[in-house]
Amino acid sequence: MNLLQVRKGQFVYYKNELHKVYSVRPLSRLSVLMYRIKDMEQVTCKAEEITLYKPKHMDAFMLLGTRYTVRKDVVAEVDGYILITNPDPGHLNHYSLNEFEKVANLLDDKIHTTLHNMVKPKEYLTMVPGVDAGANEIDYFNYEIVTQEQLEADQKLVEEAEKEAAITPSVGDIYINFDNGVKAMIVAVIDDEVVLGHGERMKSSELVESDSWNLIYVTDEEDF
Repeated sequence: MNLLQVRKGQFVYYKNELHKVYSVRPLSRLSVLMYRIKDMEQVTCKAEEITLYKPKHMDAFMLLGTRYTVRKDVVAEVDGYILITNPDPGHLNHYSLNEFEKVANLLDDKIHTTLHNMVKPKEYLTMVPGVDAGANEIDYFNYEIVTQEQLEADQKLVEEAEKEAAITPSVGDIYINFDNGVKAMIVAVIDDEVVLGHGERMKSSELVESDSWNLIYVTDEEDF
């Protein structure tokens, strides 16, 4: 794949697994920065090592241990997620290709997201939890070469995601930012606020419900 064709937000396959590009550095030897969608593992590579994929209706994939089917024929629901596949933002909006956004409100035929964006119906696919009948699973480019170890690791991700869903933030927990792949540890919890390692403060509830920050490591109480 030519570097000129690589854009931020694109879904691509690298080493047979689905990734998302979050940055392109034209002057770097490893010019493409991306993360593996199923667990947010960061990767850098050359443009010729990836294969472009455009998500479509009835595709299914795992995002941070939770499986979704993206559909154009399902109405989005409050607190649900959408995948922006055809971005056409107005001057007050700030989203781009293949961003995951959480639904805050439904306003007429538009969606108001928790990141204060107004998204039109033609711009997104609704992310429906689970793998629907007839869905096209896209976690791997070629399922015939997927190993048993990979399948077991995927199942472990699902189990961990289910456990983490009920966990409240605590010191030592590590979160990753969907937008740029940055990882940060919680260094303090003050009343109902948390302080992240890079200095950002927010309400605990905002961190848990954030579209940008997602939990990737839970501290064992014995660690502290």
